[in-house]
Amino acid sequence: MRPHYLTPLFSPRTVAVVGASDRPGSIGQAVFANLLAGSFQGKLFPVNLNHKVVGGIPAVSSVRQIEEPIDLAVVATAIRSLPGIVKDCGKKGVKAVLLAKEFSDSEQLEQELINEALSIARHFGIRLLGPNVLGLMRPVAGFNASNYNGKVRPGNLALVSESSALCAAMLDWADSKEIGFSSVVSLGGALDVGFGEILDYLVADNATQGILLHVHHIYDARRFMSALRAAARTKPVVVIKSGRFENDAGGRTHASNLVASGDVFDAALARAGVLRVSSIAQLFTAAKVLAANYRVGGKRLAIVTNGFGPGLLAADSAVDCGVELAKLSEGTMKLLDSVLPRNWSHGNPLDIIGDASPMRFRTAVKACVDDPGVDGVMVIFTPQAGTDHLTTAQLMIGLQRETAKPLFLSWLGDAKVSESRELFSKAKCAHFSAPEYGIEVFRHLAAYQHNQQLLLQTPGPLEGRRDDPDVAAARKVIDAALAEGREILSERESKQVLAAFHIPVNPTTLARKADEAVRQAEAIGYPVVLKIDSPDIIYKSDVGGVELNISNAATLRAAFDGIISRTRQARPDTRIEGVSVQPMRKRRFARELMVGVARDAAFGPVVAFGAGGIAVEVMHDLALALPPLNDYLVDNMISQTRIGQLLGPFKNLPPVDVDELRHVLLQVSEMVCELPQIRELDINPLVADEKGVIALDARIVVQPAGAERKRYGHMAIMPYPTHMVVCAKLRDGTPVMIRPVRPEDADMQQAFVRNLSEESRYNRYLSSIKQLSQSMLVRFTQLDYDREMALAMTREGEAGEEMLAVARFITDPDNEACEFALEVADDWQGRGIGNLLMQALFDAAREQGLKLMRGEVLAGNKGMLKLMHKLGFSVEPHPEDRALTLVLKPL
Repeated sequence: MRPHYLTPLFSPRTVAVVGASDRPGSIGQAVFANLLAGSFQGKLFPVNLNHKVVGGIPAVSSVRQIEEPIDLAVVATAIRSLPGIVKDCGKKGVKAVLLAKEFSDSEQLEQELINEALSIARHFGIRLLGPNVLGLMRPVAGFNASNYNGKVRPGNLALVSESSALCAAMLDWADSKEIGFSSVVSLGGALDVGFGEILDYLVADNATQGILLHVHHIYDARRFMSALRAAARTKPVVVIKSGRFENDAGGRTHASNLVASGDVFDAALARAGVLRVSSIAQLFTAAKVLAANYRVGGKRLAIVTNGFGPGLLAADSAVDCGVELAKLSEGTMKLLDSVLPRNWSHGNPLDIIGDASPMRFRTAVKACVDDPGVDGVMVIFTPQAGTDHLTTAQLMIGLQRETAKPLFLSWLGDAKVSESRELFSKAKCAHFSAPEYGIEVFRHLAAYQHNQQLLLQTPGPLEGRRDDPDVAAARKVIDAALAEGREILSERESKQVLAAFHIPVNPTTLARKADEAVRQAEAIGYPVVLKIDSPDIIYKSDVGGVELNISNAATLRAAFDGIISRTRQARPDTRIEGVSVQPMRKRRFARELMVGVARDAAFGPVVAFGAGGIAVEVMHDLALALPPLNDYLVDNMISQTRIGQLLGPFKNLPPVDVDELRHVLLQVSEMVCELPQIRELDINPLVADEKGVIALDARIVVQPAGAERKRYGHMAIMPYPTHMVVCAKLRDGTPVMIRPVRPEDADMQQAFVRNLSEESRYNRYLSSIKQLSQSMLVRFTQLDYDREMALAMTREGEAGEEMLAVARFITDPDNEACEFALEVADDWQGRGIGNLLMQALFDAAREQGLKLMRGEVLAGNKGMLKLMHKLGFSVEPHPEDRALTLVLKPL
C-alpha cells in the first residue's frame, strides 16, 4: 500500500525550519530547539535570511538553496513573507508546510496574504497545516515541531485540538497523569488540512490506538463525519466540544426553535460511533479505558460492597448518571441466598456485610458477572475489622482475567489500601479512589457501546417504504411556492407534500367566504375545525386563528368572521388567503406528538421527535437524529423521550400503533433525503392512538436547493445507495444481483475469502492470508459511501445469498481519482462477471465525479491483465515494484 499523502507532515525525513533563530523568546528559536532536543532521526535545515549559522548548524537564506529533497517546511516568519516562502517550497518540491506562527484572521492585508499563500500552495500541491498553531509532535518518533516547552511522553493516544491554548493545557495535565501520545496536532485555523484528513492518517497509523479530539468549529461536516465514522470503526474516538451553544439560531418552526446546535453535535457524534465528554479529565480517562479494550454490552450495573452506606451512595450516583441498576435474575438471587449471610441486602446494591472475606467478595462478584442481566460490576471495598484488602484485590484481578465484563474497583481509604491500589495499577485494572468516578466511566462505556451500534446503521433513503412516494408531486408543490417567491408553504401545501410521502393527514380545504366554508363543512360532515390560512402566520393559535368542534352552520359563520377579525387585529399587515376547513378528529385515547425537521448550520437536516401540542416548547421533550433513519434509529429516538414511555399501555390507555408512528418518521427521513429544498418542517400535533396516526397540522419552510456536486450532498451522512441495486443475468442465464456491500455482509464476505484458492487470495491481497482479520473485515463491509464503494455480485443459493464477486474503489483525497480492486470466486471465473461488475463500478465512480481509476495488478496475473485491456485500461510497469503492473483508465 502506498504511503499516506500526509506522511511528509507526520513522518518527514528532512525538515527545513524557515525562520529558525537563536533569538531567545522567538517562535523560530522554540521550534528549532525542540527539533534539536528530540530524538528525531531525520535531517534538519535552518533557513535564515540574516544568519549563516543557527544552533551550530549551517543555515541558508532560502529552501531552494538546500541540496537535498525536503519533506516538510516549518514556517516561523512574519506574514508578509509567507507567499514567497510557499512559492519557494513549491519550486523545491516540498509537499507539506507547517505554519507555526500566529496570524490575524481579521486584518484584511494579512487575510489577503494568507489567501495568496493558500492559492500558491494548491498550485504546487503543497498541504498547509495552520496557521495559529502550537505545532505538530510525534513523540513516538522523537519529532517535535512545536513551540511547546513542556514534557510530552510517548504513548498510544493521538490528540488533535483546534485550540493551541487548550492543547497546551491538555499536554500539561496529561504529563502529570503519566499519559503519553503517538501524535499531537494543533490545527489552528485549519486553512487547508482539517480534522477529516488528520483522522484519515491516524486511522492507518499503527502507533495510534485511541484518538482524542477537541472541536470548536466544523467547517466541512460531510468530510468530518466521513472521517470520524471511518476512524470509529477501528479505534475508539473521544471528543470534547467547546462553544457548545454559540451557534444556536431560532427558526420559524417549533422544531427549529427547540433544536440546539450542541444537541445536534451530540447526535452527530453518537451516529458516528464516538464518545463525547465534557471535561479534560473525562477525555483522558475515557480514552485510556477504551484503548485498554474495556467494553460493556449495555448500561446495567451491579454494585457489590461490604458497606451499606457507600453502596447506597454509589447507587444514587448511578441513578443520577442515567446508569441502570441491574435486576438480578431469580437464579442469581437463589445462589446468593445460599452462600451469603442471612442479613445481606437481598438486592442491588449487594451489601455482603462489613466482615466480608475475600472469598465472599469473589463469590458475590462472580455471581453478578455470570448473570446475563448484568453488564458490569462496581466493587466497593471498605477496610473493616476482619477484612483482607490485599487478598480481595488479588482475587478481583484474577476474576477480571476470567471475564469479558468489566469490574470497576474502588478500595476506599488511603494508607490502609495503598498496596492494593498499586497492585491494581500493575495489573492494569480499572480502579478508582471513589465509586462515583468508576460509575462515570461505566456510563461512558455504555454510551460508547450504544453509539457503536448507531454507527453500524446504514439505512437507504427509500428504505422501509410500503409504496414509492410521489416525489415529483411533492417537488411540484415546493417549486410552485418558490416560483412565487414564498419560503413558507401553507398548511394545505404542507399536507400535500406529506401525503405524497404517504403520511396520513387530516384533509384541508380553503374557503375564502363564510358561505363557501359552510358548503365545505356540510360536505365533510360536522363537527369541523376552522383555521386561518396565511403565508405569514405559522402559529395560528397565537393570533386567535383556530376554532374547534364547530357543530352547525350558524356557529361556523360566527367563527369564520371571528377568526378573520382577530387575525387582522393581531397582525394588520398579514396576507390572509382565507380560512381552512377540516374534519374535527376526536380520539379518546390519543397522544399528541411532534415530528419536525431543522437545518443545522454545520450538519444539515436533522429529524426531531417528541411531545406535541401547544406547550411543546415548554415541555421540551425532544430527541434528535441525523437522517437517513431506519427502524433501529427510529426506535432509539422514541425511547429517548418522556412521551415515548407513554406510547405503550398506560392506565386505561391502549398502546399506540408504533408501527404507524415508525412509518411516519421513516417517511420524514426519506423526505429530507429526496427534497433538499426543505429547511424546516413541523407536524404538530401528530395524533397517535391504537388506530394509527394522523397529522392534524403541518408547516414546511423551503429554500432553493444548493448546488451540491454529489447526490445527497445536503446531508452529513451519505445514505445507502439503494439506486445502485440492480438485477442482471450472466451469459449462461444465471440471475444475479449487483448491490453495494452492507455491514451485515461480514459473514458472507469472510466465507467468500475463505473459499478463494490460495492463488486468487494472493493475487488480490498480495499475501497468503487464509481469511480477513477483524479490522480488514470491518473496513471492507462498514463503508462510507461518500468516499468509497464496494459492489457485491450475489445470487440466491440453496443455503441463502451467496457472494460471487466483489469490486471496490477508494477515493483519493483530491476527489479526482480512485484505486480499485476486483475479486471473483474461482468457481465463477470465465462467465463475464468481471466485465459486468466493473462496468457497474465505473458508473458508481462517475456518479462520485471521479475522473481516473487506477489499480495495481501482479505482473503474473494474466487473466486480470487481459480483462484490464478489454475494459480500456492502459497497462504499464509499476514505477516502484517490478512485480506489479499499474493499470489506469480515464472515466
